[in-house]
Amino acid sequence: MHNLALKKAAFRFVLLIGILSFFADFTYEGARGILGPYLALLGAGAALIGAITGLGELLGYGLRLISGPLSDRTGHYWPVTIAGYVVQMVSVPLLAVAGSWPLAALLIVLERAGKAIRNPPRDVMLSQAAREMGYGWAFGLHEALDQFGALLGPLAVAAVLAWQGNYRLAFASLAISAALTLFLLLLARLLYPRPHELEASASVVAPQALSSTYWIYLIGAVLVAAGFADFPLIAYHFARVSSVPSTLVPVFYALAMGSSGLGSLLCGRLFDRLGLGLLIPLTGAAALFAPLVFLGNFWLALLGTVVWGLGMGVHESLIPAAVALMVPSQRRASAYGIFTAGYGISWFLGSALIGLLYSLALPLAIAFCLLAEILAIPFFVIASRRLRQAARMA
Repeated sequence: MHNLALKKAAFRFVLLIGILSFFADFTYEGARGILGPYLALLGAGAALIGAITGLGELLGYGLRLISGPLSDRTGHYWPVTIAGYVVQMVSVPLLAVAGSWPLAALLIVLERAGKAIRNPPRDVMLSQAAREMGYGWAFGLHEALDQFGALLGPLAVAAVLAWQGNYRLAFASLAISAALTLFLLLLARLLYPRPHELEASASVVAPQALSSTYWIYLIGAVLVAAGFADFPLIAYHFARVSSVPSTLVPVFYALAMGSSGLGSLLCGRLFDRLGLGLLIPLTGAAALFAPLVFLGNFWLALLGTVVWGLGMGVHESLIPAAVALMVPSQRRASAYGIFTAGYGISWFLGSALIGLLYSLALPLAIAFCLLAEILAIPFFVIASRRLRQAARMA
């Protein structure tokens, strides 16, 4: 295929998968915003709700350690991706007919499992197209569409609840976006049955061990995740100290998702020009979210929320882009599975620790956030230098 035609085909594939991800995020993020109240309505207590959602998150990241290597060994990226999306998209609307909290809990865990199954092989196919259009631009565009779905889904569900006040109707309404997701998934499969052909210039190499650069980069990413507080804790702080009116907290979250999407687009483009070194100043800047949201007044809290969102977008778009530079295509599903599992579990454990430190003394929580982000920077420096050296030798 001619190089220009290959780039156009790669862009169309990435855009199609990005639109698919928009509707997928619209669906499950729309549902996640009301899971707590819905489980309570079905009779679950606070401890049970925490256990259910925590198990879902842990499983959602842990299963990637299985789905990634499975995809690499079989080479069946599309079947594994499709299976994951089907499980996830079917689980969400079925919450509308869950008559008890155990059934709802099962569907919540299945939704997280579906995401874990489909993410590593999907990211491999994206990386195959990204080679021609630029890894940063491809993953940045995809993440931006993903985040805009995460922004609009909860707002749509909130509108349904404001209109009817019916949780079951809210979940049922998400069947529309879930059906669109599956339609676009099948369309992508029909139009691009062999995404690896979009990576025509890639050389075929035998599977090999993941490089030391990859593991160094992973350590940096794990530290970043550990120091990044979950938004529910930030929202809790806003309510506790009355720095942000409760009615505006959802608006703040929407602004964070919007800034995350814009950050993905901008930083994705810059990554293709500047390389992994871009993460070094961005990580330092993103660390400022902690003092801003936890110590600031209304306007500083707003700025901190935007910085938090930008940090989210930067790391969630540049992480897969950078991994694609470090790992051959034949090992990428395994690499993505390990990487996102490590990142997610570290975020889960780090958030729990930040919450504990917050309950002891607010300065301890802020100090931990800052320290974890700052400690990540040397690992990004080393990984960036190694990538530049490898590029010069290639």
